[in-house]
Amino acid sequence: MKRYPKQYIDGAWVESEGGTRHEVINPATEQPCTEITLGSAADVDKAVAAARRAFESFSQTSVEARIALLEAIMAEYKNRSADIAERIATEMGCPISMAATAQVGSGVGHLMAAIAALRDFRFEERIGANRVVHEPIGVVALITPWNWPMNQVLAKVAPALAAGNTMILKPSEEAPGSAAIFAEVIDKAGVPAGVFNLIQGDGPGVGTALARHPGIDMVSFTGSTRAGIQVAKNAADTVKRVHQELGGKSPNVILEGAPLDKAIPAGLMGVLINSGQSCIAPTRVLVHKSQHDEAVAIAKQVMEATETGDPMTEGRHIGPLVNKAQWEKVQGLIAKGVEEGATLEAGGPGRPEGVETGYFVKPTLFSNVRNDMRIAREEIFGPVVTIIPYENDEDAIRIANDTDYGLSAVVSGDPAKAKAFVPRLRAGMVYVNTGNPDPGLPFGGYKQSGNGREYGKYGLAEFMEVKSVIGDLG
Repeated sequence: MKRYPKQYIDGAWVESEGGTRHEVINPATEQPCTEITLGSAADVDKAVAAARRAFESFSQTSVEARIALLEAIMAEYKNRSADIAERIATEMGCPISMAATAQVGSGVGHLMAAIAALRDFRFEERIGANRVVHEPIGVVALITPWNWPMNQVLAKVAPALAAGNTMILKPSEEAPGSAAIFAEVIDKAGVPAGVFNLIQGDGPGVGTALARHPGIDMVSFTGSTRAGIQVAKNAADTVKRVHQELGGKSPNVILEGAPLDKAIPAGLMGVLINSGQSCIAPTRVLVHKSQHDEAVAIAKQVMEATETGDPMTEGRHIGPLVNKAQWEKVQGLIAKGVEEGATLEAGGPGRPEGVETGYFVKPTLFSNVRNDMRIAREEIFGPVVTIIPYENDEDAIRIANDTDYGLSAVVSGDPAKAKAFVPRLRAGMVYVNTGNPDPGLPFGGYKQSGNGREYGKYGLAEFMEVKSVIGDLG
């Protein structure tokens, strides 16, 4: 079992003041795999004090110096990639083949995007005889989830540092090991003391202390909508900026007449990757009623051919869900889908055949789903797909937008026909015939999927204040 008992504060690994021991459970074996110390409000106070001291000098560093620092972080990050991938696979169940590529690789992508954005960013512009300047916002708290650990850590740390801020990172207590290794990366790369601080902890403890702390100028949070609402409430009394990337229930609108043999498998892969534990997973598949049965037949074949397996074994299988609570939630929603009258086409309740240990879920497919069913409205966060028939284009757009969320959407079919759908979909990102997130494009959503944007120059701007300078400075 790996142990990370200390917090990283002011450039050093230190004992927690009043923290408590916490074991992380390997979701494939249901045995402890990592031990950390959940930090305390006193640890947060120390980290904030260190970050505020460091901000005075770090905020004045040059663009060139910050680029050099990001490049040093990227070099050391690559050196530790195998260690990071092993922790991700062990702690949250992502198969090692994907952990070593997509999971770890996303961190490299965000570092590269932050460097490119920083090189090109206009920190100053003229408006008439006056100027508008962008300046670092101050001390930022970064609260990240367990499903894509390094993706979300670097999507926040890289632009926050590029902008000249100092920070405190609180990763999820469900997948803390990769963040601890990342703090070692930061230390080895020569990031000045106090610029980056790591406090391990849970939401009610460290998360709440960070959101409420008067010494923190901004909170950037990624997680569930429920938790995001609580973060905003905790931050309200100090009127700090709150930046949120929250839940999703993304539609995949398959246009009438689209070739289903291409559209269906491509869309399902967007759900099955990471065992359905992705906020942009297009879990609501909308097909024209005339193609419903054909779509079901193809989707059923894909779901039944998808294997589950040991995360530490190389291969194309999917792994378990992150923990028992998540497994039980997904099992409850699968049972609810059956109860509400959806047709269970593949998968269903319980573990896959022959599996007795681990939080594995059968890849599950429902057809003849109505958009008012719970499985069509709630973010399931598991390998569960719903197929919803629609009458015509207007009906498809109505169903797609009939959700509390608005993170992303997919339109599958003829790009020329998709062009009319894109501006009418209430989502922050629209993928035409699937695709992958680009670290240079803005990532974020409408409605209860959050506010603000991450990635590239848009993510960089989120971590800055805007100042008007009026008058002649010579």
